Amino acid sequence: MARNTRIYSDFDLNFLANPATKDVGMKYDANAIKAAVRNLVMTQNYERPFHSEIGTQIYSLLFNPPGPMLDTLLGRAIKDVINTYEPRVVLLEVLVNSEVDSNAIDVAITFRIVNTSLPITLELILKRTR
Repeated sequence: MARNTRIYSDFDLNFLANPATKDVGMKYDANAIKAAVRNLVMTQNYERPFHSEIGTQIYSLLFNPPGPMLDTLLGRAIKDVINTYEPRVVLLEVLVNSEVDSNAIDVAITFRIVNTSLPITLELILKRTR
């Protein structure tokens, strides 16, 4: 009898139907964790009903002048929210780079899933919008 080796699963937030089962698509293991980390980082404070403490202030920080101070503040906010609210990962590194010309901020979050040794990198592009 084969054992199910999947550890983590989550809904695909695009809510696309699985062509075989016609049910909501699922994400498993590393893809599920990457989606959870992305959602956690992109959530603003007071955005989740009944859990107003979950989220970051990165959207308000995006309108600060670009530079090393902004990179440091964004990196600290991302580290804090992941370390506090995502117990399934061990955060290894957060790299933030402000792109002045394109009004975007590149973020690379490197982590590993608990009880694994393979590092996973999640890359995000944060843009200022009005």
